[in-house]
Amino acid sequence: MSVPSETSVVEAVAKGLFIGGKWVDAAGGRTFDVHDPATGEVLCAVADAAPADGMAALGAAVAAQESWAAHPPRERGEILRRAYEALTARSQELALLMTLEMGKPLAESRGEIAYAAEFFRWFAEEAVRIDGGYATAPNGVGRFLITKQPVGPSILITPWNFPMAMGTRKIGPAVAAGCTMVVKPAAQTPLCMLALAQILADAGLPEGVLNVVTTSDAGGVMEPVITDGRARKLSFTGSTAVGRKLLAQCADKVLRTSMELGGNAPFVVFDDADIDDAVDGAMQAKMRNIGEACTAANRFYIHRGVVEEFSRRLTQRMEALAIGRGTEDGVVVGPLIDDAAVTKVTGLVADAVERGARVLTGGDAIDGPGHFVRPTVLADVPVDARMAGEEIFGPVAPISVFDTEDEAIALANDTEYGLVSYLYTSDVKRALRVAERLDAGMIGLNQGIVSNPAAPFGGVKQSGLGREGGGVGIEEFLETKYIAVSL
Repeated sequence: MSVPSETSVVEAVAKGLFIGGKWVDAAGGRTFDVHDPATGEVLCAVADAAPADGMAALGAAVAAQESWAAHPPRERGEILRRAYEALTARSQELALLMTLEMGKPLAESRGEIAYAAEFFRWFAEEAVRIDGGYATAPNGVGRFLITKQPVGPSILITPWNFPMAMGTRKIGPAVAAGCTMVVKPAAQTPLCMLALAQILADAGLPEGVLNVVTTSDAGGVMEPVITDGRARKLSFTGSTAVGRKLLAQCADKVLRTSMELGGNAPFVVFDDADIDDAVDGAMQAKMRNIGEACTAANRFYIHRGVVEEFSRRLTQRMEALAIGRGTEDGVVVGPLIDDAAVTKVTGLVADAVERGARVLTGGDAIDGPGHFVRPTVLADVPVDARMAGEEIFGPVAPISVFDTEDEAIALANDTEYGLVSYLYTSDVKRALRVAERLDAGMIGLNQGIVSNPAAPFGGVKQSGLGREGGGVGIEEFLETKYIAVSL
């Protein structure tokens, strides 16, 4: 298989808005630039939608909803299956496209393409398993018919850190359920979504079912779409701060919402844990996607009896990581997404050091071009450090010490977030006891990766509402209807 060139994969992507099954220019022909975060260079320009474009996309979704809802479930599943096969067949070029616009190393991009494709395969199979019910009323006189129908036109807003997988994780269940969509990808990484739109069109998705709006003015374009009232569902992945604003916008029209918001994942290692496994898991949980993941381990709580050994081994592993542009051989740590991310991460490190933390390795930014931060391990991080309460979203592992099980649980739960918690122990009783007490929607028990298309993904507290993936993922796009029958 020939290796695609950087220029060819970018040129192959349509740069317009995808509305009603057609590629169109933004109002006034406006565009914005997409940059390579490893070099700062402009990759290309894409259409920059105005509010009128967002409303046109909503109109197309509304117009297509009735016919799409009546589309046979088997055919909806077959469309997703063909899209899955296309993603798999084109993984090399799509991975390169992702690396160019987002920065993650090619190996990780290939992994994300495979992960993204699995959502289409999973929901292709779920499309024909939307069930209902038939029951006799308790008084014996009537019957209950229970059916499930698509929620209706849905607004899907995806983040920049997993530009393909967060799209398929939302689009897959919407297509399977029979919902039409307006999708707004992040301005930093629109190319993967534009490529995905063409893949779905080629797979046979009818016109108007999927509409993609790229814009540099997310609030200005999407708020009118949300508050219009014709859309009936909003699915958002992003920060908790933005999620709160979107919930307020949804309130007036009572849109159904599902949100995967911020995280502040604790990584707890007890003194009976297998340290080799714990360090391996720490590297996965911390360094996947350069630390730019809502599931990234954000706070490391290590038992006093093993903290020295764990810290030493983790530091050695972090120091050995090759840093550079994601397209280069051997690179495992790419750039952060932009200068603002670098400023935030280095600012959090500086704050922790000022409060008494020790730098075991890293701790600084690397001079450009590009937006690079050296993989960092901090020891003795105090609980009042900013990074104990804020999502780092970068390659920094802050280590703190605990002595008792109750102390570890209290530290882990001391956050407004509750997306995922990681737990390492060899004691089965302790594993179940602690897992039940951790306030999180997902638990990584002796493993550093929890994401799986066949499992429900989501959090509690201010980490979000609802679940994506798994057997419950399609339910977010379905309404239950009860029909009372008199005999």
